[in-house]
Amino acid sequence: MDLPEKLKYTESHEWVADNDDGTVTVGITAVAAEQLGDLVYVELPQIGARVERGANCAVVESTKAAAEVYAPLTGEVVAANADLSATPGQVNESPYGKGWLFKLKPADRAELDTLLARDAYKKSAGV
Repeated sequence: MDLPEKLKYTESHEWVADNDDGTVTVGITAVAAEQLGDLVYVELPQIGARVERGANCAVVESTKAAAEVYAPLTGEVVAANADLSATPGQVNESPYGKGWLFKLKPADRAELDTLLARDAYKKSAGV
């Protein structure tokens, strides 16, 4: 199971990459993508929207189920991966690359420290 060490994770299967420019990139983990199966639809938050940590802010839908994506941090959405509306399967093929969902400008960067490291996520996800 591909779980990059440099990322932070949530128990609800989101990953966060610090872009070192005041923003973070958010996606769903390979664990979540595998459990959902082939994605057929992705609904992303609007650019400029303010999201609250733990609140649902996006939806991913597969042939098996729909799942909410929760904001891992409080902040403002500064980008959304528009390519996913035409090719949602990129989330399955490249969850940490082309399958990213959105970018946030965190309101409080200290929230990053509350996210899980890879090993803690692996334990919580049972992988």
